[in-house]
Amino acid sequence: MASVRLERNRKKRLEMAHPWVFAGEVASVEGEPEDGGLVDVLNHQGRFLAVGYYNPASQIRIRIVSQTPLAEMNKAFFVDRFTSCLQHRNRFVPGADAYRLVYGEADFLPGLIVDRFGDILVVQLLTLGMDKCRTEIVEALVEVMAPRGIYERSDVSVRELEGLAQTTGVLYGECPRHVTVTENELKLMIDIEQGQKTGYFFDQRENRASIAPLMRGWGERSGIALKEVEGEDGSLQMLPVNKSGKTVTFPYWDGATVLECFAHTGSFTLHACKYGAKKVTCLDVSAHAIESAKVNVELNGFTERVEFVVDDAFQYLRNQVKGLEERSERATVSAAPKTDTSKPMTAGGGRTWDVVILDPPAFAKTKSAVAGACRGYKDINLQGMKLVNEGGYLVTASCSYHMQPDLFLETIGEAARDAGKILRLVEWRAAGKDHPQILGVNEGHYLKFAIFEVRSKNK
Repeated sequence: MASVRLERNRKKRLEMAHPWVFAGEVASVEGEPEDGGLVDVLNHQGRFLAVGYYNPASQIRIRIVSQTPLAEMNKAFFVDRFTSCLQHRNRFVPGADAYRLVYGEADFLPGLIVDRFGDILVVQLLTLGMDKCRTEIVEALVEVMAPRGIYERSDVSVRELEGLAQTTGVLYGECPRHVTVTENELKLMIDIEQGQKTGYFFDQRENRASIAPLMRGWGERSGIALKEVEGEDGSLQMLPVNKSGKTVTFPYWDGATVLECFAHTGSFTLHACKYGAKKVTCLDVSAHAIESAKVNVELNGFTERVEFVVDDAFQYLRNQVKGLEERSERATVSAAPKTDTSKPMTAGGGRTWDVVILDPPAFAKTKSAVAGACRGYKDINLQGMKLVNEGGYLVTASCSYHMQPDLFLETIGEAARDAGKILRLVEWRAAGKDHPQILGVNEGHYLKFAIFEVRSKNK
């Protein structure tokens, strides 16, 4: 087998289990490594460190697949790795029929993503080394998982950095475009062909469940309280009663009003309804995404509590804030002489919610995009927290790796300062258990998820 000797003065990341060797760390190549083939990785003294696959066209020259000698990535190799992946998921997401089965470097299979949707598997082959092994990968997945079908979603630009074209299609068996699965006892219909990435984002599974405490306890604000009410048979029952003394029959009287932005398939909307939300506004700029969300809401019987909006989240949030400001101006006595209140408000909007959820796509896909991403995150969080009712909650996330946790919190803090808000951090989370992280591999620590209580400084 060909080998690669590393520079003497390189950082010792490989010894700390980091799976990448960059082009600048390579001192020499011995033998004639095949593009995408395995090479032994040696330190500057010639001592064996690991085995990885080699691509001279990539800045990540070698991706490590084994810390011990390995002759080839054959079917047996992948069967062993996939079996280990399945054991991990069975332990940490027991009984689930949908999850990330293979998470690239974190499952010691860099460049490979496999998501399970019931008896259908969706794979992404992101690198040359994995692309060359597609036959072995498919055969091993069939042996370990016995799927009805395997569909490829390698339609990602990162393949072009590896000298590969984007590609999609059926790799094995039968693959219907839409697959229905379950998450946290909720039904989800997933579009594996046209949905984002592989069709769904499993990394927020536990985070979606964490919003449960936010969804109830709001009835008192509406003047509704549980009181003893005499029934027709003379017995006393504890029932919700409004300010007028009338019994409230709406079952979700104690629920929150919720706005979910960047809704995609409506996953947070579904969880909000499951946990008792009174009314949810489900918003996405994509009409296709909203149609998917509508299907999922209907599947779970939540249609009457959800309204759908196709709009740009930034513009929608700004419009609501402008409406609030105009309404406040009209209500100010000093502004009355200047404002003709007989005319309709020009800004529109002006709505607020008990809980605002912001789960945007990555704003910073490269290090050079961080400054722009900070402006984007500050903007949506600034507008979002202005629309949270006093003492309500802002649920906010970032999936940009280059937006580091401290910078994310600092950006939200700046937004709170400008909005005149005090934020109390209630929950801080990362990706779910089917997205494990290797210590020392910072690139795997991409997802930040926070729940803040929002209060005004002047209240």
